[in-house]
Amino acid sequence: MLFMDIALYTLAIALIVGGLIGTVLPTLPGIPMIFGGLWLAAALDDYQHLGVSWLIVLGILAAFGVAMDFIAASLGAKRVGASSMAIWGASIGTFIGMFLGIPGLILGPFVGALAGELISSKSVLRSAHVGVGTWLGLLFGTLVKLVLSVVMVALAAGVWLLNL
Repeated sequence: MLFMDIALYTLAIALIVGGLIGTVLPTLPGIPMIFGGLWLAAALDDYQHLGVSWLIVLGILAAFGVAMDFIAASLGAKRVGASSMAIWGASIGTFIGMFLGIPGLILGPFVGALAGELISSKSVLRSAHVGVGTWLGLLFGTLVKLVLSVVMVALAAGVWLLNL
């Protein structure tokens, strides 16, 4: 039984560390990995140090972080006054980019917003401006996800240590 506990705690730590890396490396689902690792650690401890109520709080933070993946690029496009076609393009580009690895995740929202704005306004300069705004929104979303990831881990560690 001791070997299994060590193996599962090691898996929980690996999920958390991998999740922190995945927050900035788009090929890994960072925040879901962190939440899974924290939940696994809590379950192994029979929820004595990190209870269900704290897991719900962490789950809400995780859900917000995952939502940032989908809405950050669209918010960036909207911030620079993009047309509705560009915002739809950024959303579609983000979705398609998820399946194309790192280049797709970086370029998908930009290309989608650029194409949507070109369809809407026919101005290449305006479309490029919207594409850059979309890309900046994506960077902002990554920063928010990174902060949320660190907050989740720090909060869980603090609660765990306070309940020793």
